[in-house]
Amino acid sequence: MKRILMICLLALLPLAGQAQDYYTIPVGDLETDLGGRFSLGVDKKLAKGLHLSVDGELRMKDNFSALGRWQIGADLSYKVNPYLKLGGGYIFIDKLKTSGAWSPRHRFYVDVTGGIRAGDWRFSLRERLQLTHRNADDMNVFQTNPNSLMLKSRFKVQYKGFQSVSPYAYVELRNVFNDPACTAKYNGTTFSDYVFTGYTDAYVNRLRGALGLEWKLSKQHALDFTLLGDYCYDKVIDTNAEGTKLKSITFERAFNTNICIGYKFSF
Repeated sequence: MKRILMICLLALLPLAGQAQDYYTIPVGDLETDLGGRFSLGVDKKLAKGLHLSVDGELRMKDNFSALGRWQIGADLSYKVNPYLKLGGGYIFIDKLKTSGAWSPRHRFYVDVTGGIRAGDWRFSLRERLQLTHRNADDMNVFQTNPNSLMLKSRFKVQYKGFQSVSPYAYVELRNVFNDPACTAKYNGTTFSDYVFTGYTDAYVNRLRGALGLEWKLSKQHALDFTLLGDYCYDKVIDTNAEGTKLKSITFERAFNTNICIGYKFSF
């Protein structure tokens, strides 16, 4: 597990200079935070291999002192065979911005999961393509794409040898495909000849690692406990509202530790 995390972190190091070639983009100090995620879910079996689930979640931030986000969504999945599962869904998200205002967004996704069983161990790889839509009227579109397209790749290992509990671990990479891109000249203090070139920048902007435990209380009731480490690496562009002047551009880094507790009712 540690070896996989180190390889992924080393892979992120060259990214500071890949998005633009006109100068080296500065990297900000590493920020840290302790947060929590608390979720409730309902899973309904519609037919053999076909499930519909509805989930709600609250996310705390700033060392559990503030609510940073809440969301609710629905997911439809179909298990084609023991080795392949297809899914898709929608999530409504309301996130608290640094300005103190709430920012609603709509997320649509499709995913495919391949898995194999080796004795009491299960190994799976999930690829999820997601589109997140934000209201363009509430943002500077030269700084943020209102329709962000990303791919999440998650490799998970789970032990199924116990009767009611199943420990697991996973690593997840997130790739953004269409961040804002631009060209400009930098003289060491200011920018000139700034041109917005569209939503064409792509890079790995998140690495997650988790240790967790699924506890099946009964046939219908289950709990999930997870310790999640979340390394974020996001490009932040500051321009005027007209998109004619570039004020600054940097990569911001953060490592957030989250304690996650979830409950699910299945029927």
